[in-house]
Amino acid sequence: MASKTLNSNSLDIESNVKRNSLENDNTNSKVKNTSFCTLLCNFLSIYWKSFIVVLWPIVLLPLIIFSNDKMYRCLYTIAVMAMFWVTEVIPLPITGLFPVFLYPLMGIMDTAHTCNCYMNDTTMMFLGSLVIAVAIEHSGLHMRVALIIIKTIGCSHRKLSLGLFFVTMFISMWISNTAATAMMIPIVEKVLTELEAQGLGKMFVKIEDSEDDCESQKKPTKLTMAYYFGAAYASSIGGIGTLVGTGTNLTMKGIYESRFTKSPGINFAAWMVYAVPVMVIMGGLTWLWLQIMYMGLFRSNSNDAKAIDIGDEGEKIATAVIENKYKELGPITWHESSIGFLFISIVLLWFFRKPDFIPGWPSYITDLAVKDSTSAAGLIILLFLLPEKLDFLHAFDKDPTKRPRKSSSGLIGWKIINQKMHWGLIFVLGGGFAIAAGSQSSGLSSMLGHALIGLKSMSPIWILFIVCVFAETGTELTSNVAVANIILPVLAEMSIAIQIHPLYLMVPATLGCSFSFHLPVGTPPNAIVSAAGKIKTKDFIIAGIGPSVITAIVTTASFATWGIYSFGLHEFPSWAT
Repeated sequence: MASKTLNSNSLDIESNVKRNSLENDNTNSKVKNTSFCTLLCNFLSIYWKSFIVVLWPIVLLPLIIFSNDKMYRCLYTIAVMAMFWVTEVIPLPITGLFPVFLYPLMGIMDTAHTCNCYMNDTTMMFLGSLVIAVAIEHSGLHMRVALIIIKTIGCSHRKLSLGLFFVTMFISMWISNTAATAMMIPIVEKVLTELEAQGLGKMFVKIEDSEDDCESQKKPTKLTMAYYFGAAYASSIGGIGTLVGTGTNLTMKGIYESRFTKSPGINFAAWMVYAVPVMVIMGGLTWLWLQIMYMGLFRSNSNDAKAIDIGDEGEKIATAVIENKYKELGPITWHESSIGFLFISIVLLWFFRKPDFIPGWPSYITDLAVKDSTSAAGLIILLFLLPEKLDFLHAFDKDPTKRPRKSSSGLIGWKIINQKMHWGLIFVLGGGFAIAAGSQSSGLSSMLGHALIGLKSMSPIWILFIVCVFAETGTELTSNVAVANIILPVLAEMSIAIQIHPLYLMVPATLGCSFSFHLPVGTPPNAIVSAAGKIKTKDFIIAGIGPSVITAIVTTASFATWGIYSFGLHEFPSWAT
């Protein structure tokens, strides 16, 4: 018996070896028979970035080979940067450093003047806004404000989605869009999970014709998509509300003020006077779009409307979740109140530096020009000087356990700033400012102006609408700031060519660069909600139709009316020429 067993085992092993050998032979033959086209496509899919890095600068060489004009050397540099920014073949900040390397060697601008583009008033204001955002996140103040507002508005699905939408918009005005979205997603998940546990709705449903119960085989319900899309869209729209709300706003400010050095510049107050009402209108209409699409608004008998009807019991559960979240924060601390006071102070200092309707506060102190970066720098210093805790008040307490054992740190520490700051954006901004400065220095700006003078016969409103649509389309495919750096210098010259105020095209284009609604990769908020909500690209494409149309129309209509009044764009300024 043992002999028979051994023989059968050896036969099985031998047959397995033969089977594996045949399979390997088949695999090898398939590999050998793979067509050249397949191999080439595979090679290109892996190394396409390397091809662009090597070939694109070579393709552009005729620009500088057949003409030794400084203007064409500048155009060569900008064209290389534009392609690298759009395709992101190397990190965006590294592309932003190209002018520092190429401008001096190609005789466009010397190193000192080029480097000045990377550290100026706008860059310092940008740094200040980032530090403020990090300080607010570190203190937890943004979460407390969000929960208070949500509790006040109410916790039915319509009220809760409205509260979350406008809270996200408000917070995104002051901190990064990415941080605002990341902060709201856990609140949404907690509320929806608790309601699902009580049998009041579902976050995900099983995909039809799927026998697998794993998470990858589930798709979000319409209710879930309404909340997640709301968080992403609200953060993108909220970023336009202030100059520091997103990097594209400060990019525009820097390019505009470096190109038009004799202009009065853009002040914080004028931007908010225009942008906040527009932001609210866009936000309200986008929220309505999501309600109609996913929550059955105006369709009371539809399945979507029935799915969000959670009744009084559901509202109590949602309210309890928000209450528990708020209790977890504990009582308001000295840290939070200090950050809140400093935050309000910096907003007031920025707003009243040059509000136009009254003398700005610097006029009472000095005759020198004071910019917004001065206030930002002062705030950063205070964040390090003021203590996070008031432990020193108990230094002589009779109870030894209350006496401090070490001095308190500041309201924020350098380690936290170093970890959370997006330092690379400084080089992206600087690269954009260098493009504007190099274009003017080399004469490229003048050439573009003459080339675009034919647009003067076209209606300014139509040009404005086309610019908005073009900016929104471009930002779906690459970084918002990169798109702004590419198109804003061109629009500045277009404005001169057709004799309209430069802000008439530059501000709407800047807003358009913030509006990416159709693709998960279009902007970080979209990527966050896509991953958290398991939302497919096709759902993004469909959902983004409404916000794209709303923002393009509202931007065009509002800037052709309210924008002209807010920024004083009634005539072409003499300093623009």
